[in-house]
Amino acid sequence: MNQKVIFPFTALVGQERMVRALILNAVDPRIGGVLIRGERGTAKSTAARALAALLPPIEVVENCRFNCDPTKPTTWCTECQERFVAGEDPLPHAHHVTPFVNLPVSATEDRVIGTLDIERAIQKGERHFEPGVLAAANRGLLYIDEVNLLDDHVVDILLDSAAMGVNVVEREGISFSHPARFILVGTMNPEEGDLRPQLLDRFAFSVEIRGILDKSQRVEIMRRNIAFESDPETFRQHFLPQELELSRQIEQARQLVEEVSFTQRDLLIIADLTTSMEVDGHRSDLVILKAARAQAAFEGRTRITPRDIALAAELALPHRVKAGPFRKSEAGAEMLNAKIADLKMQTILTPAEEEPTEQEQPQDDSKKKVTR
Repeated sequence: MNQKVIFPFTALVGQERMVRALILNAVDPRIGGVLIRGERGTAKSTAARALAALLPPIEVVENCRFNCDPTKPTTWCTECQERFVAGEDPLPHAHHVTPFVNLPVSATEDRVIGTLDIERAIQKGERHFEPGVLAAANRGLLYIDEVNLLDDHVVDILLDSAAMGVNVVEREGISFSHPARFILVGTMNPEEGDLRPQLLDRFAFSVEIRGILDKSQRVEIMRRNIAFESDPETFRQHFLPQELELSRQIEQARQLVEEVSFTQRDLLIIADLTTSMEVDGHRSDLVILKAARAQAAFEGRTRITPRDIALAAELALPHRVKAGPFRKSEAGAEMLNAKIADLKMQTILTPAEEEPTEQEQPQDDSKKKVTR
């Protein structure tokens, strides 16, 4: 049976911030996910599915139910650890496509985290774990449509797992753990109700998208959709070179992101931005730093710049400002936009003028790539 052809990610028209938010989470899932808020028919679910189809295959431990990474034994599930202790060294490798898991709105806690069979453990002395959604989504993309209609407790569990990268299930003194690192993408239509502010803040990025008003872009959207419906495979082949190039760029950025350095001045810029906007807590500071490093890695650099910070802040701060002291005024959004515009215009100081916070690599600006 032929696999269904997915609309290519690089064939999406417009919605630059949504595309950038998804790419940065693909580069570094530790950023913490993206919430896409917008009216119906703005390609929210299409973009999420297209990103998962675009991502390169993952190397996994063969016959592992949780897609464990064979190169990171400290993150292995309980079963892989037991196989290794039993003498299976090295564990065999295999390659899988990047998982795409769609979480239904009706999902319960057990369906999400998985279940331990206590009766089997008591009667036969055997530990049996039935994997849930978090297991299926490990090292892939977990998509939640209408996340605002999902039970708040389930959303909390998903966000906790996305932040910690591990799922631990304990029942009656029996425990089982497995890695749960995934790209979390939630979509919602604000007209159908909003998320509680506490949950909204837990999403690293929030992007507001609307229907495109530019006539030429709307015409192009119609042309591409008709072409895709008429002959999906030919349409996919037409965009395949761009898909492969973007997939390669994401893979290279994943390898590079840990090498991206930052300075004391960069941290002060982030802190000044969040304090001047009176953003509660410290989550936003960390999100901006991680996203700025992912942005630099995506462009092939090993040093973040004020522009990287500005691009990260565009995704990390708007939903937090609205939930703060400016929620009854547009002044907060205007001030944020002005500060971001100022950061984008700033010139990059030379390393000699900055106080380093960790070992830095020389920056080669000649290797900069054009941002999508």
